Amino acid sequence: MDILLQELYKIDISSDKFHSRKVHLDNKSYQINGITQSGKTKLVKNFLLSLKKTSYLYIDCSDIRIVIDELNNSLAKFCNLNKINTLVLDNYTSAIKIPNVPQLIICSQVHHDITYLESVWLYPLDYEEFLAFEYKYDSTALNHFIQLGGFASMHKILSDERNIYIQKTLQYALDNVEFDILVLCAKMMAQKLSPFSIYERLKQSRKISKDKLYISFDSLVEKRYIHLLAKNEHPKATKKIYLCDISLKSALSLDKNFSRLFENMVYLELLKSGITCFYDDGVDFYIPSRDEIILCKPFGDERSLFKKMQLLESFIFSYKIKKVTTITMNTEGSLSHPLSKVEMLPFDIWALGDL
Repeated sequence: MDILLQELYKIDISSDKFHSRKVHLDNKSYQINGITQSGKTKLVKNFLLSLKKTSYLYIDCSDIRIVIDELNNSLAKFCNLNKINTLVLDNYTSAIKIPNVPQLIICSQVHHDITYLESVWLYPLDYEEFLAFEYKYDSTALNHFIQLGGFASMHKILSDERNIYIQKTLQYALDNVEFDILVLCAKMMAQKLSPFSIYERLKQSRKISKDKLYISFDSLVEKRYIHLLAKNEHPKATKKIYLCDISLKSALSLDKNFSRLFENMVYLELLKSGITCFYDDGVDFYIPSRDEIILCKPFGDERSLFKKMQLLESFIFSYKIKKVTTITMNTEGSLSHPLSKVEMLPFDIWALGDL
């Protein structure tokens, strides 16, 4: 194992052109979590390139040449002998013993209970980060974002190969049951869906126990491949399902419901901005901390919004809603209302503003 560690120590870290993310690393020790293809490795390698070559050691723990027991016996001594200041354990597993180094960075799809590490969740690109990958920002940028989603690697994949690439990537990162659940969630994007409903559907096409399905479902939630949105003031009600990235919709499903994809896109912007929200009957997203409702109407106009407002009068009055924001593809406007500020904003203007 010493030979492999020496080889890894001597290798020059390489990274393609790095586009800045909203997550930045410094001299702290980190645990970086995120789904496959979220950019964990790229972020870490870019940080390592700012350090002195002999001061760090980068190990991809998924390297099949690594024998865990041998690594545990050799790593601490190697780091001490070579005065390693920064140790990176990419694709970390809890079976690996962590040596005492000044700075430790681990990357993993799942969160590990290591209290002294600063925890960072890295999501696929939000819209603002996506624009850094565009050659120019014009009216086509939003359509391009809808086509590619938030996986940075999609910019390098040929258009006719993207769906298969995503499928293979997910099949490699997930077990069979997790993948089947994700496929079903893609078909039910932005709809209410319970684990039991998933079980009832999947057992018709494959042999599976309820316990196994629930464990796999919880794993997908823990790793944030799927996100659950609770109903306002009804925590036990069936939650709505959202995917980690909109590109999964076309890669895993033939359903072409653009309104649901658009709603998922809006949800992810709220999620990545750290905004707590809920759904309610007729309300896509309710943000209690702001007394705000967000509606998703990609092709809405002021007339349809007026009708929607009539249906929401009771909710607006009961919860003292101060603002109703309708997100559209390209329509901008406002309505007069006695209780709330009501406006329509195109997605790109809304997403690039102060959410």
